[in-house]
Amino acid sequence: MEAALLNAENITRRLFDAVEKNGLLIPGKTEEQLVAEIDELAIREFGILSHWHKKIVRVGRNTMSVYNDNPPNQVLQDDDMLFVDLGPVVKGWEADLGRTYVTGSNAGKLQLKKDVEKAWYETQHWYQRQSSVKASDLFLYVVEKAAAYGWGFGGEIAGHIVGKYPHEQPADPKSVSLDIHPNNHNDMLLPDADGNKRHWILELHFIDIINRTGAYFEQLL
Repeated sequence: MEAALLNAENITRRLFDAVEKNGLLIPGKTEEQLVAEIDELAIREFGILSHWHKKIVRVGRNTMSVYNDNPPNQVLQDDDMLFVDLGPVVKGWEADLGRTYVTGSNAGKLQLKKDVEKAWYETQHWYQRQSSVKASDLFLYVVEKAAAYGWGFGGEIAGHIVGKYPHEQPADPKSVSLDIHPNNHNDMLLPDADGNKRHWILELHFIDIINRTGAYFEQLL
């Protein structure tokens, strides 16, 4: 399982690299246009035909929005911030990757992008040293981490599981037991119902409340 998930993530990393190398993130494009162009690139260069969650490009003030939001379509500006969140299915296995980009030289936006990435790796380092960790404790940890960097935490969750598509689902569709959620007090290191190790995505969404922008970083924990 782990090798298949890592392969799916590595292919998705290559897709994100290709988005930059092909110069897709050009001011003047709408979010919908960028989603369509990224989707076409994924099919053409990597054979990615399906995604397990909706493809997200958020620009400007929309970078404050959470996953379930569907804000009005925005146009990428010359000095702007955006993030991309994709969940490709690669050879039957799920990936989930999110990255933030800054089109100009605004120091505050660049710092926000840098901080969310640095905090992600610091959180991963902390998590890997734990012998047990409640999902609610990890959520609290990243909220406090955002505050330590001087930002707000914008996410309703801080991650979730992934696996072979479709990944494990809770018996109760409304349950948060497989999310990194403030109300999930289960140990993240416990195996699934079949005794297999669970694999978690960590997603950090830091927000600049004053300037109404957000930065996002997401990948396998």
